[in-house]
This record gives sequence, C-alpha cells and structure tokens, in this order.
Amino acid sequence: MREPELVVYAMICVLAGAGVIAAVAPFVLARLLRPAAVTTPRARQSYECGNLPFGQSWDFRHGIAFYLYALIFLAFEVDILYLFPVATAFGTAETTRGCALLGGFILMPGCGLAYAWRAGVFTWGSKRKIY
Repeated sequence: MREPELVVYAMICVLAGAGVIAAVAPFVLARLLRPAAVTTPRARQSYECGNLPFGQSWDFRHGIAFYLYALIFLAFEVDILYLFPVATAFGTAETTRGCALLGGFILMPGCGLAYAWRAGVFTWGSKRKIY
C-alpha cells in the first residue's frame, strides 16, 4: 500500500477508537462515581411522576394530559428531526424563497402548538385523584 492510503486507514482507526471510548467512558465513569450502596428502603422505591408508589402499576391510571403532552412532544421532535434535511434542500433555492419555505415548514407545527394552547391542552384539570 502507498503511504497516503495508510494515513487514511490510520485516521479511520483513530476515529473508530475515539467512538468506542466515547461509548464506553460514560459507563466506566458512572461505575466509578456512583454511591457505594443504597441503604434506605425508601431509596429503593420507584418514583412515579411525583406520586407515591402504591399497589401494582396496572392499578394506576394517568390523566389524558400526559398522553397529549407526549403526542405534542413527538410532533415537535419529528419536526426538529426533519429540520436539517429540509434546510439543506432549501439551501439550493433562492434566498427569499428558501427562507419562505423554511418559515412555512416551521409555521405548521407552530400553528398546531397555538391550537393546542388555545384548546387548553397545557392546563391541568382538577387535581382529583383517579385511583
């Protein structure tokens, strides 16, 4: 092999090694820095969205607002996921047209957010317990 090819392979190996280190390092650091042991029984209990745990998990029903929050979060997460490819595709367009198209792409979930806000999705209903 020629020397430039070896340099390319060496760079690939260095980047692969850095990727492995970046993947393994958080686990090693967490293992080294965590507390030795959990000593209290309360610390071993699960934490359920601010509610004290009781009974089986099948017995507790969350309000519909949790699901609405999750759906709105999912909609915005998908929008952010597609934001970079859309911006890249509109990067070849004329500046004014590209900005208008990108603004329309961002405006669509913004209208959904405004509708959800107006419909009262983000306000909690009564604080009564369902169980």
